[in-house]
Amino acid sequence: MPRNWHVPCSLGKRPSEKDLHQRHLVGGILHSEGAPAQQCAGATRRFRIQRQRQRGSNKRFVYTWPSKKALASVKAKVRALTRGGTNQPLAVLLRRLNPVLRGWANYFRHGVSKDTFDYLNAFSWRRVICWLRHKHRHASWKLLRRRYLPGWRPTEGEISLFNPCTMAVTRYRYRGAQVPSPWPRAEMSVA
Repeated sequence: MPRNWHVPCSLGKRPSEKDLHQRHLVGGILHSEGAPAQQCAGATRRFRIQRQRQRGSNKRFVYTWPSKKALASVKAKVRALTRGGTNQPLAVLLRRLNPVLRGWANYFRHGVSKDTFDYLNAFSWRRVICWLRHKHRHASWKLLRRRYLPGWRPTEGEISLFNPCTMAVTRYRYRGAQVPSPWPRAEMSVA
């Protein structure tokens, strides 16, 4: 059923027939009346979108998680940075690795991402520790822990491995009432 669109003709914009159909979200796929199912823009690459029941109630909400493909891409970047190159200090590795982790966590902090951040934290920590063990083959775990792991975070000097779990998750910020309308409002004059 078409919606009534009120678009000023001065802007020269008209909604397409595809946009006039009502759309429904089912498992990350948009279904339109009279049109074939389409993937949401970015749903396959970035977020996994599902409607689920909220814990402790019977209400159903739409939840978004980072997709497996997005997690695999950041894991591949972490692997590429920690694969070799042991002829550099730990600080150089951390300076290259931290922007990747921080940027990915910042992008996905608006979804249901806490468990994914925890997994990424453990994965990156393990990769850096394996890199250190490979760099210092004959050093004992006790020596490595004293030298590079104060507080169990890989650290050298002032720089430490970024923990994605420290990123604040702010889910579903709805700001519909705060977004200004691009169309001027007609002032109602009282006569």
